[in-house]
Amino acid sequence: MATYPGAETWVPPRADLRALDHAIQDCRGCDLYRDATQAVLGEGPGTARVALVGEQPGDQEDKAGRPFVGPAGRLLNRALADAGIDRDDTYVTNAVKHFRFTTRGESKRRIHKKPDVGHIVACRPWLTAELAVVEPRVVVVLGAVAGRALLGPSYRVTKQRGQAVELPEGGIAVGTVHPSSVLRADDREAAYGEFVADLSTVAKLL
Repeated sequence: MATYPGAETWVPPRADLRALDHAIQDCRGCDLYRDATQAVLGEGPGTARVALVGEQPGDQEDKAGRPFVGPAGRLLNRALADAGIDRDDTYVTNAVKHFRFTTRGESKRRIHKKPDVGHIVACRPWLTAELAVVEPRVVVVLGAVAGRALLGPSYRVTKQRGQAVELPEGGIAVGTVHPSSVLRADDREAAYGEFVADLSTVAKLL
């Protein structure tokens, strides 16, 4: 596993979300800053009752500087509405704040590449700082990378999805798949229904 200095040096203490968003652009806690367009912090009210944590920014998020603005984000918004969760009462972010990718073809199209464990560990202080500001009632863990960041290496989304579990730092987390996996599913309708069911568990906890 590659090791990096980590983000601690760049995370300002006792900062609000605006200060974190400004400071994260200078982060050199791992090597992903070299190729990404920009760091992408979370988005949403500092008083949100629900925080949703995904993997990393995608191509569109990297360019826009905002999380969940691509196809997976649009599906997430629809699923939240179907589960009875107010999108305006959510804070959305990612475990890793820079886009990791590889290029393909003459056009050098940027293709998502899963972050390494070293990237997840290095970026964890940003996620910790965000959640400390927002203090959500429930954290929704979207996929394996977010599960690794928040619940440790033993977390398995296939076994624990839809279940409320205690976070190590306190609070409640509910795991589910990343919305991008719903878009890739062979039976997208069934996968979407299961995703909404997991989010409905969150709605009940609120």
